[in-house]
Amino acid sequence: MQQQLASIVDAARQDSVAVTTRAEMEAFKARVVGPNGSLTQVMKGLGALSKEERPVVGRLLNEAKREIEELLAALLAKVEDAEIADALGAPTDPSLPSPEVPAGSAHPLSRTRERILASFRKLGLTVAEGPEVETEWHCFDALNTPADHPARDMQDTLYLPAAFRSADAPRKGAESVLLRTHTSSVQVRTMLSRKPPFRIVAPGRCFRRDAVDATHSANFHQVEGLWIDRQVTLADLRGVLDFFVKETFGPDAEIRLRPSFFPFTEPSFEMDLRSPNLGRLSGRWLEIMGCGLVDPKVLELCGLDPKVWSGLAFGLGLERIAMLVHGIDDIRHFYANDARFLRQFA
Repeated sequence: MQQQLASIVDAARQDSVAVTTRAEMEAFKARVVGPNGSLTQVMKGLGALSKEERPVVGRLLNEAKREIEELLAALLAKVEDAEIADALGAPTDPSLPSPEVPAGSAHPLSRTRERILASFRKLGLTVAEGPEVETEWHCFDALNTPADHPARDMQDTLYLPAAFRSADAPRKGAESVLLRTHTSSVQVRTMLSRKPPFRIVAPGRCFRRDAVDATHSANFHQVEGLWIDRQVTLADLRGVLDFFVKETFGPDAEIRLRPSFFPFTEPSFEMDLRSPNLGRLSGRWLEIMGCGLVDPKVLELCGLDPKVWSGLAFGLGLERIAMLVHGIDDIRHFYANDARFLRQFA
């Protein structure tokens, strides 16, 4: 039995020299340790031995099996090295990065955000940011929002517990704290902290108690703009928005302003877009943002003299623009982390 096992191991060593491919290695492995392999056949005969012979033969079998396993491991390493060398077309360079690591890419919302900001930077707007946890004063009061406005209701806004209350607001008393419902609070903070003239664009995440469906999400992103200077007019507002739309949707894109109402702008407008580059939506007027001239009351609340300063403001949903640009019909795709969806924008 010892000679038989030694013969099997020696034969395996000799045959392994000719193995160069994965298929040859699998065939070699089957001949030795497969169901009908030479070593397997010897192991099957272990039950026919006497109690005295089994421990001795078992030890010899374990030694032979260990040698065969070491031989197979060495063969696998040799075959894998050969496969990598063949794929590279040259000897393996250990300093090269692993070919199995996929390259990452920016999220479609991040790409759209940078595209939008790049357009407004051309007009001299600088990026401004603010906290996502805001005071009620910055989010509503400073924007001339009435105390009984529906947006202040618990059903619409995510208020935080008393432990988060702050005295950050520029008035006396404890102030309710909430997750901001829009990035307009960044406009307020900018008017309080900077002296005009200035032009800013404020991108950021917002939160509302919206039921999640194809067009709504409790977590979403906005991009808002504010331009404070002397004698800012509706012509300036239309010029800014027309430039942005043509930069984003092509030179044939058109806009129209429809009268509307917002507490923080006067006059206020809804802006519609029409473009031949929107697939099945081409040629249709689509509402994409609200805008207007800054209400004099908002300027006063932020410490600016409305007789000297005026301004324009606008706000748009980042997801809305990304869906139009890329032809996406469900906002939930942005947050599902489905690699098949995200890979389309790599």
